Amino acid sequence: MATIKDVAKEAGVSVATVSRVVNKSPKASKAAIESVNAAMTKLGYRPNANARALVSKSTNTIGVVVADVSDPFFGSLIKAVDGIARANNKHLLIGNGYHDAQTEKEAIELLINNRCESLVIHSKGLSDEELVQFANEVKGLVIINRHIPEIAERCISLDNELGSLLATEYLIENGHQHIAYINSSQDIDDSHQRHFGYVTALKKHNLSINDMLFSAAEPTDEGGAVAMQTLLNKDINFTAAVCYNDYMAAGALSTLEEHNIAVPNKISLMGFDNGLIAKYLHPKLSTMDYPIQAMAEQAAELSLALAKENNTTIKGTIFKASLIKRDSVAKTN
Repeated sequence: MATIKDVAKEAGVSVATVSRVVNKSPKASKAAIESVNAAMTKLGYRPNANARALVSKSTNTIGVVVADVSDPFFGSLIKAVDGIARANNKHLLIGNGYHDAQTEKEAIELLINNRCESLVIHSKGLSDEELVQFANEVKGLVIINRHIPEIAERCISLDNELGSLLATEYLIENGHQHIAYINSSQDIDDSHQRHFGYVTALKKHNLSINDMLFSAAEPTDEGGAVAMQTLLNKDINFTAAVCYNDYMAAGALSTLEEHNIAVPNKISLMGFDNGLIAKYLHPKLSTMDYPIQAMAEQAAELSLALAKENNTTIKGTIFKASLIKRDSVAKTN
């Protein structure tokens, strides 16, 4: 593999001149640029990214940590950040955290060690204190889908409680009084907040809270199927169910179909997220729209502005989910 010394020898210039050409220094002459570029092409030399970063003080990258890149929800998040990155001539470095504290910490530290000045972090495993510490270390760090009061101005989050409350109230408005809740079994703030929103809606409308109408499983279609089967096994009356996300709703729907229980004629279903799957289910799924694209774009723009220490009107924001009415909810008899 060719070295910078090999390039200097081939071009007939000093190592310092090669460095100036590589880092696009205005001090490099036109002749030096031509000879060095020709030598690099001939030798197949690729400048070391870390070496260039030491000169420019930046790697021109935005670091992103998500739970799992294979999840379409996080794919939408990453794509939105990438759009902002490209508009600002930046590239992405991506890490998976899997909602595990140690894995999230390692992913963040790897991005910091790779000189990412801007970081968009989706973390559910690390404590508030640990994330505040990272924020103090990296001025361009922004937290997405989580609200931490100490660094609220650097948090882009969703009001999960309100979203779940609105989903439950939509069922109540359609006459449903016996409403089940299918939750994620993950011990994260999203699942706690959405369950609390469901309970708050029932209390607000003076409906009884029955723990028998609660079921939890992994936040996947398989988990939703298992959770719905658990509810049916209890042999308790309910006419509707609010689901933690659209995938759990899809799984719940499949279980109901297996038991010849029609949706929405017998049981109405509400999802959450408004992912791509929601409008292709049969019946099409009523759900809460999670504005992840807008949230991720704002997080990326805020991260870049903070890294540059620019005055910006972009601030930490708590977004709201909006109701999407489709075909999986009907008025109860």
